[in-house]
Amino acid sequence: MLVYLSSIDLSTRSLRYLTGRLVVRQREVGTRWRRLAAGQQALLVLAHLRCGDTYAQLASGFGIGIATVYRYIREAVEVLSALAPSLAEAMKTARAKAFVILDGTLLPIDRIAADTPYYSGKHKRHGMNVQVLADPFGRLLWASPALPGSTHDLTAARVHGLIDALAEAGLKCWADKAYQGAGRPVRVPFRGRRLKRWKRRHNTAHAKIRCVGEQAMATLKCWRLLRKLRCSTNRITDIVKAVLVLHHAAA
Repeated sequence: MLVYLSSIDLSTRSLRYLTGRLVVRQREVGTRWRRLAAGQQALLVLAHLRCGDTYAQLASGFGIGIATVYRYIREAVEVLSALAPSLAEAMKTARAKAFVILDGTLLPIDRIAADTPYYSGKHKRHGMNVQVLADPFGRLLWASPALPGSTHDLTAARVHGLIDALAEAGLKCWADKAYQGAGRPVRVPFRGRRLKRWKRRHNTAHAKIRCVGEQAMATLKCWRLLRKLRCSTNRITDIVKAVLVLHHAAA
């Protein structure tokens, strides 16, 4: 087997943060000895989440078994996901912003044609629907639990309680046409092909504001594991939350 050195495009702040959390975790469970120290385990987890390295690649690179790699990654993801901000906490942060941007994204998964609940007709592929809130500068504020890819964006927002939370917080929110009918807190463009001039101008101004939210999507997709998830769909929510916590820790 050929081996070569590689790098992870993350700051050392992410490594120190995750290492500290793993040290606390090991003290809580009373761990006396492990094949890898907390710092090495943190590096392994970051390589998996950021670079998408497989269990076999990580096992070879760190000189441990595949089962050990699985346990280390699962433990770290659970530790991080427990620290993710809730929707209520995200609303408190968002109140200090002029407005927020709401959008949905599809995280691709490897499923067969028979798995219809996960198939998105819009994207023509299988995946999981995740709702994202961004601030006026496109910075990622909050990411929702993952739902099957066939779920419509507006339905997903209602399931997570996003629409009610925005209305209760009195926040202005910009979103795309998928959220038509969401109600007063969510501002969407006009639909139709033959629109009056003032409506076209409104849609242009709306798009200029809303497109900034694409930066939040790019923030998620920078973590290469989320570009093609091959794990159980039950674990995807925890992985998204873990990525959100690491992103905020490095900000």
